[in-house]
Amino acid sequence: MPQSKRPNSKKERRLENEKLILSAAEKVFAEAGFGGATMQLIADMAGLPKANLHYYFPTKESLYRQVVQNIFQTWLQAADIFDAAEGPEEGIGAYIDAKMEISRRHPAGSKVWASEVMHRAPVIQDYLETTLMEWTDGRAKIIDRWISEGRMAPINPRHLLYMLWATTQHYADFGHQIETLNGGEALTDAQWEDAKTSIKQIILRGIGATG
Repeated sequence: MPQSKRPNSKKERRLENEKLILSAAEKVFAEAGFGGATMQLIADMAGLPKANLHYYFPTKESLYRQVVQNIFQTWLQAADIFDAAEGPEEGIGAYIDAKMEISRRHPAGSKVWASEVMHRAPVIQDYLETTLMEWTDGRAKIIDRWISEGRMAPINPRHLLYMLWATTQHYADFGHQIETLNGGEALTDAQWEDAKTSIKQIILRGIGATG
């Protein structure tokens, strides 16, 4: 019996170490940027020997790309209900809820993405030109379909997507500013719910997608 459990235990340790490393890397990259971050800083944040980092991620760039891909994959999953929804009120409403929760629970990852793009994506430009381009084209087609079905006002779908990203990710990327304007306190559960409701009302009414 003990022998049969060893592979599982080893796998669990590996997954736990990867999780620790990626969580620490998010924080360090968010605070120091790609150029200022070092594998030693990330190892110290994770509480692991530096050699462990190089075992799982041979280079700083490979670790950085994984952090960026993880936040993007999380955003992609948030769009699943968007893709399956019958109309914009359900789809965009659920997308806003999901993106706001990601900003609340993964602010560091969002900041890493924002910093990378603001510096003209020196590490992930290929990712923007392929994965992000394909995803955006696909969502734009869904919005165009809703427009053609008369479910929302005729607007440029790309500008709607940019507005959704900017609004929801603001709560992660400018979290300190929001806390400052909130009396130096993090938003409470009730305030987060109010923010979601307000954003949905403003955007859905603006595109003529509310009943």
